[in-house]
Formats: sequence, structure tokens, C-alpha cells
Amino acid sequence: MEINQRIATISAHLHPIKPQMAEHPILRQADCRAKGGAPGFKVAILGAAGGIGQPLAMLMKMNPLVSVLHLYDVVNAPGVTADISHMDTGAVVRGFLGQPQLENALTGMDLVIIPAGVPRKPGMTRDDLFKINAGIVKTLCEGIAKCCPNAVVNLISNPVNSTVPIAAEVFKKAGTYDPKKLLGVTMLDVVRANTFVAEVLGLDPREVNVPVVGGHAGVTILPLLSQVKPPCSFTPDEIEYLTKRIQDGGTEVVQAKAGAGSATLSMAYAAVKFADACLRGLRGDAGIVECAFVASQVTELPFFATKVRLGRAGAEEVYQLGPLNEYERVGLEKAKEELEASIQKGVSFIRK
Repeated sequence: MEINQRIATISAHLHPIKPQMAEHPILRQADCRAKGGAPGFKVAILGAAGGIGQPLAMLMKMNPLVSVLHLYDVVNAPGVTADISHMDTGAVVRGFLGQPQLENALTGMDLVIIPAGVPRKPGMTRDDLFKINAGIVKTLCEGIAKCCPNAVVNLISNPVNSTVPIAAEVFKKAGTYDPKKLLGVTMLDVVRANTFVAEVLGLDPREVNVPVVGGHAGVTILPLLSQVKPPCSFTPDEIEYLTKRIQDGGTEVVQAKAGAGSATLSMAYAAVKFADACLRGLRGDAGIVECAFVASQVTELPFFATKVRLGRAGAEEVYQLGPLNEYERVGLEKAKEELEASIQKGVSFIRK
């Protein structure tokens, strides 16, 4: 009997939501726990079978702060779940396939990470993505509002400059909106900035910290090279080169992959770096500061990416821009102009 129970328990992890299993005393999902699994946070990834979702799921399975990992997608979720569930780390992995299982995937989650949507292809602008990804984000956020309204949401789906306002409008309609808990993930811009600046300076990227503000597309991405740590100076040519390369980082990867995808691996890495910061904030760690695209009063725009302090309530403090040089002040005006239109586009999608 004991061996049958063990087999049933393992089976319940891999296939937790078959209706005919729901009331079986051995197979009840609530009873399925990893033996010796450490207490931690419950995390859902929506779009877990995609190009970003799969490496993101693998890296989150490795995170010791995660106790339960829910993997949701409209295709291939069972396969990704089976694969990742074999990793000998503490997090219990469960898979959820398709719209009917979205609510089960979201119930009780502490952190929801959303990489769902279509990737950019050569010749596509982030604006082209809008029509498809806007609808996907709306549906997923309606599920969050219903099933885990208090969860911290990390939104990756592009165009982030528009999808974050869409999510905010959905949550407002549902009466669950908490601006501190909705964070657009711009960490890839910071990761790229750290890497490219380190190359120019001949430093280890892990020793470099570049604040990147504004938004998450083209000229809305504004690296503040005057505020780089460790303090350093750049020639005008270096500033131009670095700013342009950081802004066009996504296009660089799309072109290099030549139709075979977009920046999925570096995005997954950046997303996990940011998610880990959010989890450490939720745990109560002090001094967790990262850049994110959030509801903001730093500029006249309703959303803006700046440094935020992460804590138990999400983005507990939004930091000001600090001193800017002339190049950055000009860049800021360009960024705001494009950002305003992108934000409005997202808001109008829901209010229309």
C-alpha cells in the first residue's frame, strides 16, 4: 500500500488537476508536498512553456525561496512540468494547461510572473506585438484579480510600456488594484547596461551598477551613465555608443537569431534576478533596490521606470531620478514623449 501511495503522490504532482482525481484521499493536491521541502513562497509562471518561460521556470525551480512553482500555459505545459519536476530542488512543481485551469494555477500565489505572449520577430516593432499581447495580458490579469489579488505581479509581456497600464486598468475595474504590487520588469535593460559598461571599463559586470530609467522600448530606455557605480567618466562617443547599444539590445539579439527567436535566455536570467529580489523583499530583507516600471509620481506620467525599494508590500518606495547631465535631460524628454503615447494606448485598450 505504501508504494502505491508514493506513486499516487508523485502522479498528483505531475497531473494535479484531473477532475476525476480531485476528491481521491491519496491524490488530494493539498496533501502533496515535497518531503523535506523548505517553507517558502508560492510562485506562478504564466506562459511557462514559451521561449522565456522554460528557462525562467528552470531557474525559479533552483531558487531556494520558492516552495511551490505553478507552470501555466495554453500549450505544452504538461511536458515542461514533467521535465522540470525531475530537478532535485525543494520546490514542488505543478502544471496547468489552458484557460479552464488558469484559476487553479493562480489560487494562493504570492508572486505571479508573466512572460506570456508572442515574441518579437525580425521586422516587428514592439508596437506590432501590442494587438496580440494586450488581449493575453488582459485575460491573465482578470484571473489574478479573481484568484490571488494580493500577489506581487512581475509583468514581462511586451510592450511593457503598454501592458503594465493594461494590467492596472484590469485591476482597477476589479477593485483589487495595488500600485505597489504591479511591477513591469525592465531588469534586462539594467543587465545589458551593466554588461556593456563593464566591457568598456574593463570590469567584472557583477561589480557594475547602472540605473536605467524611463520605459522598456527603444528611446524610452534611458541609462543614467552619470550615476554608474563604481563612479567613472565616459567620453561623449562612449556615452553615445553605450546608450544606443543598451536601447537596441533587443534588436541586436533578434537580428543575430535571424528569425529563430528573440532575447529569451538573457530575459529569463533578468526576470529571475528581479523575481528573487521581490521574494527577498517579501521575506522582509532590508535594502532591496532594483529598477522597475511602476506607478510613479517621479514625472508627470502615471508610470515610469526608476529605482524602487522592494519589501513585504511590493514596491514600497519609488526613488527620484537624482541629478542628470545635459545628455540625460535631453534623453528624458524624448523618452517621456514616446512613453506617454504607449501608456495611453494601454489605458485606452481597456477603457474603450
